[in-house]
Amino acid sequence: MVDWDVYLVTQASLSAGRTTDELVADAIAGGVGVVQLREKDRSARERYELGQELRELTREAGVTFVVNDRVDIAQALDADGVHLGDDDLPVSVARDLLGDDALIGRSVSTVEDAREAAAAGADYLGVGAVFATGSKDDIDDDEHAVGTDRVAAIADAVDIPFVGIGGITAENATEVVQAGADGVAVITAITRADDPAAATANLADAVEHGR
Repeated sequence: MVDWDVYLVTQASLSAGRTTDELVADAIAGGVGVVQLREKDRSARERYELGQELRELTREAGVTFVVNDRVDIAQALDADGVHLGDDDLPVSVARDLLGDDALIGRSVSTVEDAREAAAAGADYLGVGAVFATGSKDDIDDDEHAVGTDRVAAIADAVDIPFVGIGGITAENATEVVQAGADGVAVITAITRADDPAAATANLADAVEHGR
């Protein structure tokens, strides 16, 4: 059973000089439910080597671990699944490669894309950018904020879980969940926090309040 409340997307370049494995350990202590290995500016080998550390941390903690974009790295790490964007392999191809038990996520920003991803067999969605974000690196593409009305429309359109992403903080996470999201995905709300464990716990509290 996946805990969607707080979903951490890793990115060392947005981590205030701290290592990704340290941040993930802190987020686990704070109650994170899903960790996604992103690190888009690193080589495949570097991502794999970091992923080995994160796979061990998450497995020991019972936290879901997915890899951004790269089905091959997800396979090599025995990750729980993969998260795909517009430029990645189709959901159906990732399913064929990873198998029925793999967790396959898809980034979407419209109701039409959400329906298509669900029909293709995605297990969950990342919907965004919900709010304007301070860094283009916070999301996979430079989109305008879709807002909570779009979150609500997608909640009405699909039956699979989804998390909101983009500009989300402990201050606005509640309204994202109230609009219909199952949880929130963040980078800098955790990675740039003075206390990443406390920041994770605060996000979890905001999500619970929204429910």
